[in-house]
Amino acid sequence: MAGTATTFGREKGTTRSHTLHDMRFRHPGSRRGSRLVGALLWVAAVCTALAAILLDVRVGTFRQPDTGTALTVSASVVAATLLGVPALAARDARPGALACAGGVAAAASLACTVAIHLRAGGAGASSAYGAFEAVALLIVLAVTVRRGAPVSAAVVTAALCAAIIARPLAVRVQEGSVIMAFSLTLVAVTVTGLSLATRLVVADRWQREHRIRLEQRIALARELHDFVAHHVTGIVVQAQGVQAVATKRPDMVAPALQRIEQTGAEALVSLRRMVGGLRAEDIDAPLAAPEGISGLRDLVAGFSLRDVSAHLSEAGPTDTLPSDVAAVAHRVTMESLTNIRKHAHGCRHVHVRVQVLPQQAVVEVGNDGTVRQTSSPGYGLKGLEERVTRLGGTLRAGATADGGWLVRACLPLTPAGTDTP
Repeated sequence: MAGTATTFGREKGTTRSHTLHDMRFRHPGSRRGSRLVGALLWVAAVCTALAAILLDVRVGTFRQPDTGTALTVSASVVAATLLGVPALAARDARPGALACAGGVAAAASLACTVAIHLRAGGAGASSAYGAFEAVALLIVLAVTVRRGAPVSAAVVTAALCAAIIARPLAVRVQEGSVIMAFSLTLVAVTVTGLSLATRLVVADRWQREHRIRLEQRIALARELHDFVAHHVTGIVVQAQGVQAVATKRPDMVAPALQRIEQTGAEALVSLRRMVGGLRAEDIDAPLAAPEGISGLRDLVAGFSLRDVSAHLSEAGPTDTLPSDVAAVAHRVTMESLTNIRKHAHGCRHVHVRVQVLPQQAVVEVGNDGTVRQTSSPGYGLKGLEERVTRLGGTLRAGATADGGWLVRACLPLTPAGTDTP
C-alpha cells in the first residue's frame, strides 16, 4: 500500500452492475418451455405434412400417367429425409449429417423436376407438383437453416429453395405456374428468414450465457485470491507470534496453534467452495450466497494481530443493507484487515465502522500502525477499486493525520444515476 492517499470515484454514467451472486442464467423452467415450443412446432409440421399427403392421395397426384412415377419417387425420398430429420437435428449428431440429408432431398426433387420436364409431353402444368413434397421440403429447409453446419447449410439452403421454386415450372411456363412459383418463393424466403433469425437469437443467447459464465469464473477466481490471501496472511502472522512467545510464554502456544488450525480449516472450506464453482459445468447450478453483515461481524471478531483485536461499531440499520452493498462492505473489510496484517507495523488499535445513512453506507477500517512503503498498491486495492466503482461508490485509502492508515468506502444504497425523492 502506498503512503499517499488514493481515491477512486464514481464515473459519470456508471450504473450499478450485478454482483457475482446476482448473475443468473436461464432458469430450467425456461428451457422446458423452449423444448415444449419446439415439440409443438414439430407436431404442427407433422400434421401439416400428413394433411398434404392425404390431399395428394385424394386428388390422385401420384396416379397421373405422365408424372405420377417421378412424383412418387421424389416424394418417397423427401419423406424418408423428413423422417430422419429429428435424429439428424439432435445436438449430438454429426455436424454435416443434416446438411447432407437436406442435399439428398433437394437433389432428388431437382432430378424429378428435370425428368418431368423431359417426359411431360402434353400434361398440364398442375400435374408437375403436389402439396406434400413442397411442405416436406419447406420443413427440411427450416430445420437445415436452424441447425445445419454453417457452410454446408448455406449451400443446401440454396438447393432446397431452387427445388421448391422450380417444380411448378417443370412442364411449361404460364401464368398459373408463375404465380405458384412466386408464391412458393415468398414462402421459402419467409421460412428461411424466420429460421435464420431464430438461429441468430439462440446463438446470441448462448454467447451471452457463455460470457456471463466466464465473468462468473473470473469473479470467483478473484474471490479465491482474496480469501486465500486473507487466511494465509492470518496463518503466517499467527505462526510468527507463536515463534516469538514460545520460549517466554509456552502456555500461549496451544491456543495460538488452535487458531492457526481454525484459520487453515476455514481456508480449506473457502478453497473447496471457490474451486467447486470454477469447475462447475452446470450453468444452472446455484451460486453460494455472498458474505454480508453477519460475515463482516465474524470477520472482525476473529481478527487478531499480536494480541491486538479489532473493534466494530455500527450505526444505522445495518441489517437491512442490500445484498450487493453488504457483500462489497464485507470485501472492503476483509481486504483492509488483510493489509493491516501485512503492512501495519506497531499497530495497537484497529477499528471498523459501518454507518448506514439515508442515501449511502460508509465503511471505514483504520489502524494506528506505521505503514510500510510499497511500489504499487497491489491486486487487493485494485480489486476493491473495481468492486466499489462498479457499485457506483467511492473508495479512499491513505494515511491519516496521526500517522495511521484509513480505508473509507462510500457505497450508494440506490443504483447510480437513480434519483430518489
